[in-house]
Amino acid sequence: MPASLIKLFIAASATAPVASGGAVTTSVLPAVFRFVATVTAPMIAGGVTTIPAAGFVNDNGDAITDLPAPPVNGYLNVYVNGMMQEANLSSLTTASLVINTIDIPVGAPVVLEVADFSNTTSTITTPPVISVPDIDIIV
Repeated sequence: MPASLIKLFIAASATAPVASGGAVTTSVLPAVFRFVATVTAPMIAGGVTTIPAAGFVNDNGDAITDLPAPPVNGYLNVYVNGMMQEANLSSLTTASLVINTIDIPVGAPVVLEVADFSNTTSTITTPPVISVPDIDIIV
């Protein structure tokens, strides 16, 4: 009689673990700043329009000395004559806003809006309960 291969037969079934319960608390406290400036002739030079921080006023109409630093977790919008500008046209430092164009007319209003979301937190206040998978092996 020729040799034959004997194979072990194993059947298995399993249930996937199930997560239930748990709670996550998320707190979003954005810091939003808006500033307005009017372009003057001395601001337009060297192929760019540079608006110093002192050229802006805040929402209350108060003069400012420093602009907010560009946010890592946020965004900024620049509006010239009420039109939002492309992001790559401007750069912000605490000292000034530089817009990479000289085509802004003298007297045009420039609005700077800065939104910072770095004060956002998420914590698991109640850990979820995860069931143990059920595995049955039948030999």
